Amino acid sequence: MRKATRAQWIKCSIAIILYLIFLIWVKSWWGLIIVPFIFDVYISKKIPWAFWKKSKNPAVRSVMSWVDAIVFALVAVYFVNIYVFQNYQIPSSSLEKSLLVGDFLYVSKMSYGPRVPNTPLSMPLAQHTLPILNTKSYIEWPQWKYKRVPGFGKVKLNDIVVFNFPAGDTVAQNYQQTDFYSLAYDEGKRIYSNPVNMDSLTREQQKVVYDLYYNAGRKQILSNPANYGKVVWRPVDRRENYVKRCVGLPGHTLQIVEGQVMIDGKAIENPKNLQFNYFVQTTGPEIPQEMFRELGVSLDDQYLMTAEGGYEQGLMEMGLDSRNAQGGLNPVYHLPLTKEMYNTLLANKKLISKIIMEPEDYAGQMYPQNLYTKWNRNNYGPIWIPAKGATITLTPDNLPIYERCIVAYEGNKLEQKADGIYINGVKTDKYTFQMDYYWMMGDNRHNSADSRYWGFVPEDHVVGKPIVVWLSLDKDRGWFDGKIRWNRLFKIVK
Repeated sequence: MRKATRAQWIKCSIAIILYLIFLIWVKSWWGLIIVPFIFDVYISKKIPWAFWKKSKNPAVRSVMSWVDAIVFALVAVYFVNIYVFQNYQIPSSSLEKSLLVGDFLYVSKMSYGPRVPNTPLSMPLAQHTLPILNTKSYIEWPQWKYKRVPGFGKVKLNDIVVFNFPAGDTVAQNYQQTDFYSLAYDEGKRIYSNPVNMDSLTREQQKVVYDLYYNAGRKQILSNPANYGKVVWRPVDRRENYVKRCVGLPGHTLQIVEGQVMIDGKAIENPKNLQFNYFVQTTGPEIPQEMFRELGVSLDDQYLMTAEGGYEQGLMEMGLDSRNAQGGLNPVYHLPLTKEMYNTLLANKKLISKIIMEPEDYAGQMYPQNLYTKWNRNNYGPIWIPAKGATITLTPDNLPIYERCIVAYEGNKLEQKADGIYINGVKTDKYTFQMDYYWMMGDNRHNSADSRYWGFVPEDHVVGKPIVVWLSLDKDRGWFDGKIRWNRLFKIVK
């Protein structure tokens, strides 16, 4: 072995000590196999790591220098993305106006503790699909079990949280932002053109009808890949990233009463920019774009209900019956509004005639779909949020609520037989949860596909906490017309 200098020994010692601290933090002793390679890089130099530097061919040296830099950058990005922070772009309006479409965020993995990846062999910066190639960005083997290393804290009430979409385990690739189970259920209902009235059915009969719809819809999706795309399964850490606000913690009993979230019977503080959908009818003229800009309503959220769309009868039934001199309905807009936006419009008597909240028949089926509860997005629950170590008694009324937690998230086999419930082959009416769960909702309450539609967020799905908006782009404007929202740059996410 060649004689190393004092400086090389110091550098080697520092590198090994830092690496061992990292291994202690992540509690992964398999990483010790890397220590001899670190020693070789600094001291023994048996492996010719930089062999290309001795090449007499300048093209080889040039190309390999780029390869070396790219490999180093990819490895660095891989570890930074997993254990420190990740870039995330807001794709939808579910958290407007707290976070805007086009906001780019730094998401801290340290806030709740980074997860050791389920799929360690993956391409950095690609969540599940490689661009252009349109293939998986990860190798499914090996699959590591869930483990979270220590962080700065835990999820708190009203935190904005980035997490993997819980219902995104099964995905129809042409409907990647849609819950596959809801999609299958809805497709099944379309196949049976006369949906059954659930009010008249027993719990057992309701489950039979649900299974009938779901299985018919699932068969339809699987047999039509040209329309729906290939159906794939994804590991937890390769599911779509969602961002919502945590409004319910493990062990809480949550209820929504007239749009107000209640925790253990008490109203929680609402976000400042809480939004609901409304129908806004004018006195005749259309709302000018200047007013929409002042209000902060994006082009995507400006929907004019035209007479040609067949909306007239429904609008009149809601009381939106103001007409012009020619007898036609005055313009009606479908808009998401905060309380401040609502008051601003209502005060404009010259332009605005009526404002009515969107009725419940505009919402879809609530979670769980296989339990007919009559819950809706404004009046939901009460529902208990599972906590790690807590034991519940399973009943026909609550089994559909917790079945997915027991089977899909905690990996048990559950069977319902004539004589009772069997979990992993053992008859029981009790279950003890192995993880904490959370209830996530968007601030744009009527435009948010959240826990009301697909249920609980398990702790192993939690990615991190948005810390700062480092860039914000308004897709409704050009580069010389305010596309960059300068007032949002480096804005702290509260």
